[in-house]
Amino acid sequence: MTTTRRNTSKNFTLVGAGIGLAIFLAVGLLPSILYGGYAGVLLAGGIFGMPVEATFAVRAFVVGGMVIGVAAAASLFAVLGAVAGAAVAALTRSHRAVSAAEAPAPVEPKA
Repeated sequence: MTTTRRNTSKNFTLVGAGIGLAIFLAVGLLPSILYGGYAGVLLAGGIFGMPVEATFAVRAFVVGGMVIGVAAAASLFAVLGAVAGAAVAALTRSHRAVSAAEAPAPVEPKA
């Protein structure tokens, strides 16, 4: 694999990861905060008993759940975007290889 192919594939992968993160910001940020906070409330309820009171520890569990939810969802979107970008790079590379193989050979003039 040449350096140009590797750089092209890397560029497609990075662009795909960036697009995945942009999609996460548009679609996945609010649900990940919501479900992460809900998981934090359930965890705090399991540890401290239900109904939970608004103490510092309970709030820390809720905020921690939100942070973990956002980080997990963002990493999922970034990885899936990078995979999609790498797939596009592989498909365009194979398309170029097929196009080059199907091109007619140049005809050399006879002397």
